Parts: sequence; structure tokens; C-alpha cells
Amino acid sequence: MTTTQTLLDQALQRLSPVHLELTNESHMHNVPPGSESHFKAVVVSEHFAGLARVRRHQAVYAALGDLMQRIHALALHTYTPEEWDARMVAPDSPQCLGGSKADAR
Repeated sequence: MTTTQTLLDQALQRLSPVHLELTNESHMHNVPPGSESHFKAVVVSEHFAGLARVRRHQAVYAALGDLMQRIHALALHTYTPEEWDARMVAPDSPQCLGGSKADAR
């Protein structure tokens, strides 16, 4: 069986990344063990040159297509190679505050 993470990684190759980090961050959230529902993606690609952040994210969503239906959350960090060379690290994801909309308040 192919994991969701593997499918996401394969789909992101459509953007010809020069650097790609795809991290399953589900363990940081209130989800069952072994879940593949929360991911962080750092995508560095020439395809992002001249694009605003929202257009970059739209390009990622287009590359992932129907796979977006398999996940709950995707933290995106998109850079051109020049931007990445100046930064070399993406921000850490915030800690989950826990709970869900279904929890009693």
C-alpha cells in the first residue's frame, strides 16, 4: 500500500523542485496514531519565480489535485532557489492547540 506521504511527494515532483521537504506532522495534532492528515511542505522551484505567494500555493494545490481530499492540513512554504539560498530553513510549525470543533466547550 502506498502511503499518502509518498503520493504527495510524487505529485509535488510535477513542480520540478530543486529542494523538497515533506514532513508528516500528524503526531503534533489530536489525531489517531499513524495518521497521515497534517503535512508541512517546503518546495523550492524555478516555477515560483515572479509569482506571488497565493499563486505559488495555487500551483502546489494544482499539482496535488485530488490528493488534497486525503489530508486535513498542509503548511506550505514555497521559495525560488534564490530565496531558499538566502534562507535555507523554513519556519517551524506552531504547536497544535488540541481539540476540534466537535469537542464540547
